[in-house]
Amino acid sequence: MSARIEDRGDRLIIWNGNTARRGALSPELYDCIATAMRQAADPRIRAVILTSEGEFFCAGGDLNVLIARRTISVEERRDRIDDLHDLVRAMRACPVPIIAAVEGGAAGAGLSLALACDLIVASKEAKFTAAYVKAGLVPDAGLTSAMARLLPRPLAMEMCLLGRPVMASRFAELGAVSRLCPVGHALEEALLLADTLAAGPRDAQSTIRQLVSTAYESTEAEQLDAERDAMAVAAGADEAAEGIAAFLEKRKPAYR
Repeated sequence: MSARIEDRGDRLIIWNGNTARRGALSPELYDCIATAMRQAADPRIRAVILTSEGEFFCAGGDLNVLIARRTISVEERRDRIDDLHDLVRAMRACPVPIIAAVEGGAAGAGLSLALACDLIVASKEAKFTAAYVKAGLVPDAGLTSAMARLLPRPLAMEMCLLGRPVMASRFAELGAVSRLCPVGHALEEALLLADTLAAGPRDAQSTIRQLVSTAYESTEAEQLDAERDAMAVAAGADEAAEGIAAFLEKRKPAYR
């Protein structure tokens, strides 16, 4: 099985099981991500974790598949790429935070998927690579957009133009990786993050990730309006009532 979803009650784990090809993208992984994004609408789900069963998070597109696509039209190739882009759009629209647990590294579209997550936990030896250029290709799956948000322009250019890998520690220094951990412990750290999220206010978290996501494209005036509208709703919600009461009473909040 090249991909599967594990339901752990209040979180979903998407396992990339294509270990024979270093976690390269597969139709099964597409299906699992799309399914998990739909299942995340269930109020009991508090986080989604994307990880790999092997020693490498995701090597991106399968070059053998790309070779086969040379025989189809440009329009057909666009449709195939849109299938991948629809996954990124679905991840952006997910109602709960998504955590990438990265072992070994993420390359190409695998890096795109990692950067599409809200939080990244990576082992200290993990490497991030945008090596499209080495195969005469160009980035897709929102990679250049994510890099523009998260990385200095010279580093993004170096990664894309030269295809050089960057260590997770460098990404962590830049704030693109949330937590570094010893090799083999990425999922464990991701689960701890999920525990923290599960104890928090689900609706507020969902609204926060929407606000942060739209802030990159919105004008300041648009974002001020969005924050105003979101705060007006949040201030009258049960989560705020419990959170404020817990703060004033010096206790931990008990969100439903």
